[in-house]
Amino acid sequence: MTDIVHAPRLIVFDVNETLSDMTPVGDRFAALGLPEHLAAPWFAGALRDGLALTVTGENPAFADLARASFHTLVHGRPDAPDDVDAAASEIISTFMDLSLHPDVAPGLRALADLGIRLATLSNGSAAVAQGLVERSGLEGVFEHLLSVADAPLWKPDARAYAYALGTCDVEAEEAMLVAVHPWDIHGAAAAGLRTAYLARSGTPYPPTMRPPELTVASVTELAELLGA
Repeated sequence: MTDIVHAPRLIVFDVNETLSDMTPVGDRFAALGLPEHLAAPWFAGALRDGLALTVTGENPAFADLARASFHTLVHGRPDAPDDVDAAASEIISTFMDLSLHPDVAPGLRALADLGIRLATLSNGSAAVAQGLVERSGLEGVFEHLLSVADAPLWKPDARAYAYALGTCDVEAEEAMLVAVHPWDIHGAAAAGLRTAYLARSGTPYPPTMRPPELTVASVTELAELLGA
């Protein structure tokens, strides 16, 4: 990391886990009589299947993948809900009630104060990002709340990032993708965007993927770095 970092014109944020605190998803698993720790493999399974379908040129709905992943996860378990479909719907609905990580709102406002344009790009529904913004009083902070549902393919396909760049009318080198997911950082870097890895958990970035330009622990740290 360099001491002086040139601020991008546009920052594109991933949404799920990057901006949103997904702890309540584990709580919902527990309320259904399932271990909280199953929330992580459930979400990872949905992403894995989405990325696999992306490779074959398909653009699936995240909710469909999330439902299928839940069925796979609980199949054969003695603590599986009696009505798996209803339980899956409960889990998916939790996304509409999530809150932001504590650093996100002040970090976003600080970035906006620097004159940096902000947008989101999610492999999930744009309605999830919209709900986060409205519940947090951040209306007007983001120019666009984008979903790959309106793009040719999911991230990390280059066409997903190109969709966001085209919507925001900026060149790849003028934009920075911020995410907690290394695969998202890798895809954005391959598409020509600048990148910042949000290492919330302190997990080291995998050396097998294209490295991020920046690694930060919070959105507020990113704002401080870009504003230096």
